[in-house]
Amino acid sequence: MVCTMAFLRALLRTARMVRHSSPLSAGPAADDAVLLDAPDERLSPALVAAALGDHEPAAKLLATTRDAADWENRDRYLDRLVAFARNRDGWLVDWLAAAPRDPDALLVKAELSVRRAWESPARAERLREVAPLITAAADADPRDPVPWRLALDHARGTHATHTAFESLWEQAVRRSAHHYGCHVAALRYLSAAWYGSHRECFDFAEQAAEDARPDSLVQALPVRAAFALLLDSQAAGRSTSVLEERIDAAADLAIRLSAAYRPGDPWPAEVRNLLAYVLLARGRWAEALHQFHLIGQHATSFPWSSVSDDALGRFLDARDGARLQAASLTPLRNRADHGRPRGHYA
Repeated sequence: MVCTMAFLRALLRTARMVRHSSPLSAGPAADDAVLLDAPDERLSPALVAAALGDHEPAAKLLATTRDAADWENRDRYLDRLVAFARNRDGWLVDWLAAAPRDPDALLVKAELSVRRAWESPARAERLREVAPLITAAADADPRDPVPWRLALDHARGTHATHTAFESLWEQAVRRSAHHYGCHVAALRYLSAAWYGSHRECFDFAEQAAEDARPDSLVQALPVRAAFALLLDSQAAGRSTSVLEERIDAAADLAIRLSAAYRPGDPWPAEVRNLLAYVLLARGRWAEALHQFHLIGQHATSFPWSSVSDDALGRFLDARDGARLQAASLTPLRNRADHGRPRGHYA
């Protein structure tokens, strides 16, 4: 525990050092209007073209994010392009054949290879084999933090030591001090399921959020820590009472972040989906329903795929549950000091 806590403090210290140096919703969308992981107007043409075997739009899209140092969208678009390539990678094969040293093609190749290695029964061995691909992607554009996010995920799967992980973390935050994907990768490493604990996740997430801008997605890190705790506790039949105040504080912080974006905005959609889940788990029905209003048609696989094989169905069921529960509590809203109802959602 002492070693782990020292590692946590080192991660936070490194991040701080680098940072110091460098309209209202109209209501929920109809069920048949809700789309799971709907691409935005920039990504959609690239996916359509890839389906037809044309890599050019994807190449242009990723090149644009790299030229603009738009690292958050770069990581997001990479995720969706790789998800598509897992089953249909002909367009990527052609892209690599045409431009074998293209930084964007190398990044897609590295991410796809890592994901496939994660699915192997011999995960750690397969991950070690693809390590050179991550290095090639990082070397192709030394400014880009996204290969370092990939390296952090890779390190978790290869059982990297805290010292090795901390070294990768330093490289990541030097390139982008508040990169959301890199912070999520660090949070996963610190999770109780891997090399840390729920308390360490909260410590890391809360400090990172405190250091970030009010509109940064890093503000959602504590609610991710809360979700991991709730999921673990539900699976094991344990109480979350010891950390309930931190769970609610995380939700409150994410509510403020969500309020900074317009209703129906696809950018914070995953955060809003995650927040809705946590609010439901805490019995905060009206607040959860408001997040579903803000989500609109933008359902996301995470977190619903973590609790169901039918992510869209679980989203719709959860939204219906929030609507019914909120309606049942309507007469109580004007009573003074009624407090927040506490409930359980799984």
